[in-house]
Amino acid sequence: MPLSPRRAVWLIAAGRMVLGAAVLAAPEQVVGRWLGEENAKHGAVQDLARGLAARDIALGLATLQTLGDNVVGPRIQAACAVADAVDAVATIVAREHLPRKGVIGTVAIAGAAAVAGFYYSHKLAHA
Repeated sequence: MPLSPRRAVWLIAAGRMVLGAAVLAAPEQVVGRWLGEENAKHGAVQDLARGLAARDIALGLATLQTLGDNVVGPRIQAACAVADAVDAVATIVAREHLPRKGVIGTVAIAGAAAVAGFYYSHKLAHA
């Protein structure tokens, strides 16, 4: 049985909020896998990571709050997809300064979330 667009968007939003909460709880450990352990030790990097975590939690909450709205819901989902696409592109741009595993993982996850986000935004808008 295929996943409904609403259920898929709900799952993406939940995953976004879980990741955000994990970064808030342990920024050095979580971000170290993405940016490298040495980079993640810097206080400024941890502060920036907390900002991204708060963004992801807010986007996830906005997604869940607007999921039943056929006008606003798809727009919020598209905004989430834009954020994910920027995360993927920014990681590609900085790849020479990041651990290979972190680049591959981030580009795969953020890229897939962006593609899925745009796809499901369209599906929700035309449901």
